[in-house]
Amino acid sequence: MDTINTPDSLLSNLNDKQLEAVTLPHQSALILAGAGSGKTRVLTTRIAWLIQTGQVTPNGILAVTFTNKAAKEMLTRLTAMLPINTRGMWAGTFHGLCNRLLRTHYREAGLPSTFQILDTADQLSAIKRLIKAMNIDDEKFVPKQVQAYINNCKEEGLRAHAVEAFDPHSQKLREIFEAYDRQCQREGVADFSELLLRCYELLERNANIRMHYQRRFKYILVDEFQDTNRLQYLWLKLLAGKENCMFAVGDDDQSIYGFRGARVGNMRDFEKDFNIEHIVKLEENYRSHSNILDAANAIISNNKDRLGKNLWTSSGAGEPVRVFEAYNDNEEAGFIVDEIKMLRNEGMELSNIALLYRSNAQSRILEQALFSANLPYRVYGGLRFFERAEIKHALAYLRLIANANDDMALLRVVNFPARGIGARSLEQLQESARQQNCSLWQAAINQVGNGALSANGVAKGLSGFVALIRRMIDEAFGLSLPELAELCTTLSGLKNFYQNEKEGEDRVANLDELVTAAVAFTNRDLGNHHNVDTDGDITNEKTDFLTLFLSHASLEAGEHQADIGREALQLMTVHAAKGLEFNAVFISGLEEGLCPHENSLYENNGLEEERRLMYVAVTRARQRLYLSHAQSRMLHGQVRYGIASRFLDEIPEGFLKRLNSRQIIKPIIGSGRDYNELPSLMSNHQSSDQKNAMPWKIGQAVAHKKFGNGIVVSYEGNASDMRIQVNFGREGLKWLAMEFAKLEKI
Repeated sequence: MDTINTPDSLLSNLNDKQLEAVTLPHQSALILAGAGSGKTRVLTTRIAWLIQTGQVTPNGILAVTFTNKAAKEMLTRLTAMLPINTRGMWAGTFHGLCNRLLRTHYREAGLPSTFQILDTADQLSAIKRLIKAMNIDDEKFVPKQVQAYINNCKEEGLRAHAVEAFDPHSQKLREIFEAYDRQCQREGVADFSELLLRCYELLERNANIRMHYQRRFKYILVDEFQDTNRLQYLWLKLLAGKENCMFAVGDDDQSIYGFRGARVGNMRDFEKDFNIEHIVKLEENYRSHSNILDAANAIISNNKDRLGKNLWTSSGAGEPVRVFEAYNDNEEAGFIVDEIKMLRNEGMELSNIALLYRSNAQSRILEQALFSANLPYRVYGGLRFFERAEIKHALAYLRLIANANDDMALLRVVNFPARGIGARSLEQLQESARQQNCSLWQAAINQVGNGALSANGVAKGLSGFVALIRRMIDEAFGLSLPELAELCTTLSGLKNFYQNEKEGEDRVANLDELVTAAVAFTNRDLGNHHNVDTDGDITNEKTDFLTLFLSHASLEAGEHQADIGREALQLMTVHAAKGLEFNAVFISGLEEGLCPHENSLYENNGLEEERRLMYVAVTRARQRLYLSHAQSRMLHGQVRYGIASRFLDEIPEGFLKRLNSRQIIKPIIGSGRDYNELPSLMSNHQSSDQKNAMPWKIGQAVAHKKFGNGIVVSYEGNASDMRIQVNFGREGLKWLAMEFAKLEKI
């Protein structure tokens, strides 16, 4: 016979604060649920308790989550707690619930019964088609930027007619927005943002439907409330009538999705709009030891606009937080690998170890070290470095330089960036190659050379591609591997293509990181291969290293990928790590400009969100936490000299164990062969005369009366108008005119 939970048995495993939250009377409440405090248990038990005590039926509950996975987990736990059928319950994401409501009231919402949903890629294709039909220059109005503009407006609850236009550019954007809405309406489709906005408009203008759902959903429960945007909050307010109870669970200290439109201020608004009498703080942490929690509390306490809470645990102090300072990113990666090996030897499974970083571009050097050490790993929430689309495109161009008859590489990039060569044209080219029994490259040369192509866009596109590859092959002669990588990313148009995309910053950074990978590969393997073939003759350096590098990339991207279910280390950005936990966590690259990211210094409340990001990273660790930083780092194709992140300074020394202490690097430009001292990268390609005129060395520690101490990271211009760039840590990166900069050497 199955055991049926009673109200008392449902509550038996709750601590005092969890019990208070679960058994709150009929009123709206805000639950501040700290990291690892049992948030999901509280949310699910609250629903079960309300049903079990007869206060509501399953159909009278609306449960909103941010992922389908979270919704499924909630329903699974509920069925384990109570003998109920949850299939009819309204539990899901904002988009899923809005879709469900619109399907029911499609006529009132002005939609066909069979309306289709556009995913992000479909929406972008629709916008591109519209821009082309309107004869609009897609270089001035980049489709990705137009897409972001439309979605941002909708997520603010605005239609095109309500958007202010201040100049011709914004007026044209508004026109595109209006035309896009008409096109979607005509074709009977709705994008993700439209689902929420259309649902909000339906409830706002139709009192009968609004009142129906207000009467039905007596209790509304919202997970991850700190991640709601403005429109989502307005939608919730419409559904919550005078008699409804809103149970909002969130953590303002873990609000890290501002770039997606999340508005942490919704928690303050909720407190005011719903006259919240109960703010229950879940502060007991069941995940981490207290040294880790105390470090996290110390960091986040520096944020000013907080609702306020302090995590604690009864599990003991545990081990101190380990801090490692490396000379460069190679040494940092080596240290991390050595520590992972030690943890593995002590019995810790690799799947319980996570390696976190602020941006995807940082993963390349870490992946290389793990690959060399034969440690299996999996990149969570993203692709491995050499599997990323932009990297595979660049590698395809490199493959064509090495061997123009590589059909696979040609097919990948013959129309990327777009040259007007469509699928039908490629089919014809492939048929021609089959008839001539030759490669696609040779078939393309034949078609261009004998004038077989008609004078249209296809002919122009294919001729341009042939000319591009020929130019690349010609210019590649005598270039080093890093210069080849730079040639491919720029001459191909890849970098320019991604620079014109609103969200292309990471892709451009990854293309720059490919140059870094080529530099590191050259320096690492220079002494191993000696550029000698089997007959003892010196081989062509370009061809030799290019071939080796392409093989290296293929091996890293292919066979060494950890299999599903196989024991593997977890690599991910801090954003991807939210909601996860591990026995041991490594947070790498803790330098000013990386974490906190340099862009945050120019954004409203950007530094506070970066601090919340650090707080999230620290609280992923259960038993052991490593924080590492490097004095110099090869990133985006250039050497960066940085200083330790301010977040390290915010942790009291009593919680830390500093594993080493380094003297400040003072490199001499042009000395040695280490890649950290490559003059072409360190000096922004200045001439020798300009280098000699430079009184400060890259990496030089300096002092400024206004900005304090800093590190020289770059310079530009000539002797008469030279500017110097200094990383002043808390003050950020500053460009100073040499003529007026009053700096002192430290």
